[in-house]
Amino acid sequence: MSLQDHKTRSVHSSTNHHAVHAYGARYGTDPIPKYRLPSKGVDAEAAYQLIHDELALDGSPALNLASFVHTWMPKQADQLMAENLSKNLIDQDEYPMTQVIHTRCVSVLADLWHAPSAHQAIGTATTGSSEAIQLGGLAMKCIWQEKRKAAGKSIHEPGPNIVMGANAQVALEKFARYFDVEARLVPISAESHYRLDPKHAMQYVDENTIGVYVILGSTYTGHYEPVKEMAALLDEYEAHTGHSIPIHVDGASGAFIAPFATPKLEWDFRIPRVVSINASGHKFGLSYVGVGWVVWRSKEFLPKDLIFELHYLGSVEYSFSLNFSRPAHPIIAQYFNFVHLGFEGYRNVALQDLKNARLLSRALEKSGLFTVLSDIHRPGDSIATTAKAAVGFDEENVENYVPGLPVVSFRFTDDFKANYPGVQQKWVQVLLRAKGWIVPNYELAPDMQDVEILRVVVRENVTAVMVDRLVADILEVVQGLTKEDTPVHALNALQSRKTVEGHHGRLEAGSGSKSNGTYAKQC
Repeated sequence: MSLQDHKTRSVHSSTNHHAVHAYGARYGTDPIPKYRLPSKGVDAEAAYQLIHDELALDGSPALNLASFVHTWMPKQADQLMAENLSKNLIDQDEYPMTQVIHTRCVSVLADLWHAPSAHQAIGTATTGSSEAIQLGGLAMKCIWQEKRKAAGKSIHEPGPNIVMGANAQVALEKFARYFDVEARLVPISAESHYRLDPKHAMQYVDENTIGVYVILGSTYTGHYEPVKEMAALLDEYEAHTGHSIPIHVDGASGAFIAPFATPKLEWDFRIPRVVSINASGHKFGLSYVGVGWVVWRSKEFLPKDLIFELHYLGSVEYSFSLNFSRPAHPIIAQYFNFVHLGFEGYRNVALQDLKNARLLSRALEKSGLFTVLSDIHRPGDSIATTAKAAVGFDEENVENYVPGLPVVSFRFTDDFKANYPGVQQKWVQVLLRAKGWIVPNYELAPDMQDVEILRVVVRENVTAVMVDRLVADILEVVQGLTKEDTPVHALNALQSRKTVEGHHGRLEAGSGSKSNGTYAKQC
């Protein structure tokens, strides 16, 4: 069906596409049109109650184990955010203290990520990591263009490219597509732990490579990509060719886990080739949705062409983000966390998340039903771990495990699939949703798209008690599917709810560009 057909198709509604509410008599409200502005409004109390009740149909954020996004903050943070809802971050002259808090946050992150000078750090808040990644990529592209022009070379033929693993989150591919850069996706494999293989990546690098995106925490399996190894190979490449290729670290999740859980791990500005880092404050930065960050190693890596000088808001101000107006309250919430938690608080949360993720991983493996693809519950191969093996393994020491995100990705074992070929893994997602849990089932990246995985993100609110209940529900669901009298054929027909409301404004299958396999689902 074409987009034009979709636009003109008429969907019948018994209420003529009006919202008819049970509270109509109580509040004296007439039916409210859904898709056009009502001619006459209702009072605030009625509007609140009507919308509040409709939103009750959403899933529970606490049980949404598909999402990396944080869902809880202390009431004092809620109060601070409510008090500052009307402030616009871009109005630096009008809200100078808010801008000071923004600058403090950038300095805190620069220091946390070992920038050469946290006091001279340059960075900005963003709407999330998606915007931050665009800015990091744009800076690398501009620097590449400047070098090409200085050398008298074309910036159009053959044009710039950027290298990343095929497991990259869709925001990385968006940068390439939106800003006319060739995306060179490096295939993944089980041997590469389902993420970028630095040696393989070098086959995709040339003089037109503006940079390499290295992901500190794959959205598929939670694996950290080896930043230090990638940098060492690029050092060798520069020594042989003279071409310097920078690294931008996509630390959307890992940049708020690694510094606290495994501070000895080198992935940040301690590596000279890392020129910029992004992170999502609304993920493991423990703030509500709406705040991300990008920090550059130093001012030389943020080209002046990306910095705009503004004169019409009452003073001379500078902007180098994609958005102009931006709510200030998410940044204030981030600063609240920095002050409230400190390093020790963030470390305690990260360690507890990882501990609960290991608990879930082990329980799933011991069931005999699942193979766990994530590695955070497996012993690392460090010297410290080898030395401790002689006196017993310390299960509480996070340094003894493979570093990664508190993410558990798993699939049916090969034996299970052989014994029950009629059972589809996606049914587990459907049946868990009936119990309230939101656990996604999806395919791995290109070259491994035949492998489906289920994934659980263990956030701060996912306690050991919840893990215990989740495991029990997963086992109950799977064991139920294995019974011969289970009407499994009916499950194959289950899809998203098909309602009249679901047709309005919804694009049909095939309306978008064909997926190349990068992770483009809810995260």
